[in-house]
Amino acid sequence: MAHRARTGSPRSPAPPDTAGGPVVVQPVRRKHCAACRQGPLALLVLEDGVPRCLDCADLGHLVFLPRGDAALTRRAREESTLSAVVVRFARRRGRYERQGLLVEEAALARAEERCLADAEVRQRRRARDARRRAEADEVFVARFAAEIGRLFPGCPAGRARAVAEHAALRGSGRVGRSAAGRALTEAAVTSAVVASVRHLDTPYDRLLMSGVPRREARARIGGAVDGVLRDWRAGLPVRARTAGAVEAGAEESGAVETGAVEPVRARGQE
Repeated sequence: MAHRARTGSPRSPAPPDTAGGPVVVQPVRRKHCAACRQGPLALLVLEDGVPRCLDCADLGHLVFLPRGDAALTRRAREESTLSAVVVRFARRRGRYERQGLLVEEAALARAEERCLADAEVRQRRRARDARRRAEADEVFVARFAAEIGRLFPGCPAGRARAVAEHAALRGSGRVGRSAAGRALTEAAVTSAVVASVRHLDTPYDRLLMSGVPRREARARIGGAVDGVLRDWRAGLPVRARTAGAVEAGAEESGAVETGAVEPVRARGQE
């Protein structure tokens, strides 16, 4: 039993029948045409159990289209009067698997032209969609910045715009892209402003770089953040707070040891 299994394993079963036309085989072993003796054959057709080359099987005028592009394969088959499925026996899986298609050369050229036209259409559609998304993003950023100005009238217009652009960046996963952010809820807008103040108006980043744990660093600069937000809500620009006052508040909470807090920088948060 074991001996029969070993001697029979290299023999491949008959290739599958297809309703779409002839089947051409990529042989695993060296084969020669039974009619013209040409070989070894890269592609063959089995007729009455014997291999024949493509010329002897009247398929020599066809060209090979590898698998991989479903649209091109479908259209080439539609355009070609005669076509053949190309298969190869996969020993590990014990079955024939498609490798591509044999089609008429002119049919393949027509199919490629159709696919190229579709690609151009898709490219134009992507460009239009990108413009629409950019326009929608611009409108949303303007609304976000306006809501910041409403909640924090003391926040400079340029700073509000920078916060809005940062929070609403498409694909960033930031608060502006959340459901609450899209709805411009007060909590979401305030969260974006707090993040900006934390990074730009306090020594928070320096604390993190010096090894202070994040929660402890946030606790240390909490008073400074609250002070900026309080001023902005009251309509006072953050620059009205002297560097000495901000530094004093930070020192009281243990935020810094020496040096004044850096002045406001007009850029985004985080």
